Amino acid sequence: MSHAAHKAPKAARAKRTNNSTSASALFVPAVDLALAAKLNEVAPMTRRAMRQAAKATARRNHMMAGSAIVALFGTAAGAIAFANPLNGSAALAESDQTESVTAATAITATSGVASRSESRKALPTTASTEAAPTEGSGDGDAAQDSGTVLDDSMVSGSDASAASWSMGDDSASLDVSKMSKSAADNPVVAQLMDANAADLPEGFNPNHATNDYGSSYSFSQCTWWVYIRRHQLGLPVGTHYGNGHMWADSARALGYWVDNTPRNVGDIMVFRQGQEGASSQYGHVAIVEAINPDGSVTTSECGASYNGRTFSRTFTNVHDFQYIHY
Repeated sequence: MSHAAHKAPKAARAKRTNNSTSASALFVPAVDLALAAKLNEVAPMTRRAMRQAAKATARRNHMMAGSAIVALFGTAAGAIAFANPLNGSAALAESDQTESVTAATAITATSGVASRSESRKALPTTASTEAAPTEGSGDGDAAQDSGTVLDDSMVSGSDASAASWSMGDDSASLDVSKMSKSAADNPVVAQLMDANAADLPEGFNPNHATNDYGSSYSFSQCTWWVYIRRHQLGLPVGTHYGNGHMWADSARALGYWVDNTPRNVGDIMVFRQGQEGASSQYGHVAIVEAINPDGSVTTSECGASYNGRTFSRTFTNVHDFQYIHY
C-alpha cells in the first residue's frame, strides 16, 4: 500500500502563489530612463564599441571619396564627349556605368580614359608647300593667317634648310637715301657726309680732333663771328686757329676736310692776306650762307669796325678761296 503526499488544498496553493508574486513585486526597483541615458553618455566606451565606431567612420569616408572620384570621372567623360563628338555616346555610357562602381574601380576607369586619349591618332602636321610664301611674294604672314600648325620638324634638322623667308613688299618702300651711312659722331656732319659722299677724301675721319675749348677770339673780329656762327649751325670749330689767313692750314692739320670748292652752307671761307679787301697782315674768314644756282656764294661776315654787326657779300670767283668743311 503506497503512501501519497498530501496535497494542499487549491485555495492554499493559490494563496502561496499570490503571496510570492506580491513579495517579488515589492523588491523590483523602478527604472529612470532619463538617468540611464545620462549614465550611458558619460560611461566610457568599450573596446568593441570603439572598433565599431572606427569601422563606421572608415566606411563613411571611403564612400565619400568614391562618390567624389565618380563625380570627377563623370565630368571628365562629359568634357571628352563634347570635344570628340564621334566618341560621345561611348563616353556617356562609361560615365553611367562608373557611377555604380567603387572608388578603386573609378580610379582604374580614370586611368583608362587617359590612356585612350593618349592613344588617339595624332592629326597630320606635315607642311604644305603651297602654304609657304614664295620669295618676294610679300605674304610672310600667310602661314599664321591660314591657321597652319608648324611642328618641330619644319624648323629643325634637314627641313630647316627648306624654309624660305621674305621681307615682303614693305622693304621696297624704304628710302635708303634717308638712312645715314656715315660713322660721324656729329649728326650734322653725318648728314653732310652723306650728301658729299662722292667727293669725300679717301680715308677721311669725321671724328677728328677739333681743338675746341671755347672761344678765345676778340669781340667783333671776323674770327669771333665765324666761331659763333659755326656753333649755331652745329658744325665743329676750334678755339684758336691763328689769324684769318692761317685757318685753312690749322684746320687741315687737325683732320678737317679743306679744299677750294664751296660745298655746304656753313663752310668757312678763308681769305689770303689782302684778298678781296682782307687785311694785308691778318687775312680774313667768313661763313658761306648760300650757294646760289649760278655757282656764286653769299657770305656772312664781321669786322672790328662793325662793332659786332654782320654784313654780307656775294662772290663769283669762288675757287680763288679755301673752304673748311668739317
